[in-house]
Amino acid sequence: MLALRLVLNTFGIGLFCWLTFALAVYALPFFVALSVWMSAFRDGAGVFGALLIRIASGALTLAAGQVAIAASQSLTLRVAIGSAFDVPAAIAGYEAVFALSQIGGLRWLGARPSLA
Repeated sequence: MLALRLVLNTFGIGLFCWLTFALAVYALPFFVALSVWMSAFRDGAGVFGALLIRIASGALTLAAGQVAIAASQSLTLRVAIGSAFDVPAAIAGYEAVFALSQIGGLRWLGARPSLA
């Protein structure tokens, strides 16, 4: 039973790491879509309208980044566009690792999180 738990834990951690790295590309479009969605909902677009605007803005951000990378000849411009996509991915990765380390640390120490 212990061996099965170790194998499944290793598989789960590997799957989570793979998923985190695979979805890192979509961090900037997700952040843009979330910001546009909150702004549209606040301005009275409604739930359905804000959802449509959110999907369109995220897809447009991803498509614009891909087209800009493919069309640019300058290495400096490509690095700048790549960095614009990398910084939110790095922040999201840091936050994911930090959250998992907090969960694991609390369980390892046997401490309970305080509600205060």
